[in-house]
Amino acid sequence: MKTRRNHIDLMLLVAVLMLMVLSLGVVYSASSSWAMARWGESGHFLGRHAIKVLLGFIMIFFFMQVDYHIYKTMSKKILLGTVVLLVVTLGLGAVIKGAARWLEFGGFGFQPSEIAKFALIFHLSTLLALKQDRIQDFKLGFLPMMIWVGVVTLLVLLQPNFSTGAMIFGISLAMLFLGRARLSHLGLTLATLVPLLLLYMLSAEYRMRRILGFLGGGTDSGTVNYQLKQGIIGFGSGGLLGVGPGESRQRDLFLPESYGDFVFSIVGEEYGLIGTFFILILFLVIMVRGIRIARHARDEYGYMLAGGITLAITVYALVNAGVTLGVLPTTGLPMPFVSYGGSSMVLSAGAVGVLLNISSHTDLHPRMAQVTEIGHPMEPAPAVGKVY
Repeated sequence: MKTRRNHIDLMLLVAVLMLMVLSLGVVYSASSSWAMARWGESGHFLGRHAIKVLLGFIMIFFFMQVDYHIYKTMSKKILLGTVVLLVVTLGLGAVIKGAARWLEFGGFGFQPSEIAKFALIFHLSTLLALKQDRIQDFKLGFLPMMIWVGVVTLLVLLQPNFSTGAMIFGISLAMLFLGRARLSHLGLTLATLVPLLLLYMLSAEYRMRRILGFLGGGTDSGTVNYQLKQGIIGFGSGGLLGVGPGESRQRDLFLPESYGDFVFSIVGEEYGLIGTFFILILFLVIMVRGIRIARHARDEYGYMLAGGITLAITVYALVNAGVTLGVLPTTGLPMPFVSYGGSSMVLSAGAVGVLLNISSHTDLHPRMAQVTEIGHPMEPAPAVGKVY
């Protein structure tokens, strides 16, 4: 089968770079008032964010050059190392707002849960590629993968970080579905674990208040939903064309941490409906091009890896947009490439670099029925013992 070489997906690259460049102006506008009040310098967060954007650029162009097949031999070690980091975070992580989610070394902080998200995607892609003939076997195929999913999800939930843990769990199940796991196995998993996740979600008072506030119940729903209400006010003030760059009023100490999880509200206020649509269109481009790269991938590993990375980025963006618009309960998930935050920016950029490398090794035609380059049906992966 004919293949393309060294031709990366330019539409995907341009969409991501545009989001990263636009984030500089948005984060500066969203953070300047708070930075001046807290640090006496309006550009305090902009300087830090610019460094992360630069690191993101470097990550994209570095991983774009590395053959994605190399991760197939490294994925288990990477995931094991990430599990160790998650355990260390529970004991030694910096406690911020009651949760131990950060590790700090020499003034540099990062969230191991962000690493875990992509490490699990990479290893699941490896297992799904190696276990093509066993994925529908519960004991030899499905269960070993769910053990990895369960361990990572549990360690993230214990931080506690319900929103990220739930997202990791959901993305993992979606990958198993793409990898042709039995629907009965997926259904059994959902029937067993989703009630446990719901019980966990309702076990903490602050999470309960968020749910009641979202549903409109509870005596203090106004307090719980203060951030959401301020964000929606920002969207309403923006109208169709927005109040103009740098003219946001909500960022002036009304909307808490407007440069982080609720930065999309500042986009809506300053750039209006047109600006928010433009951001969402860029994510739509990422989703469409990512799906196309997965469909044209040369092998099962590239297909699963491209699909997992695309899922992680676009689902996070949609959930963040849904939260800021009041469609979903308030969570702590950033908007990829737009929100202030180094872990999300740098790791998502590296994942896009991998996605771009997959695009440079794609077939000219979509994957039809697992066909090799010489035109014969692809043989199932050989049973070479247990691969976990």
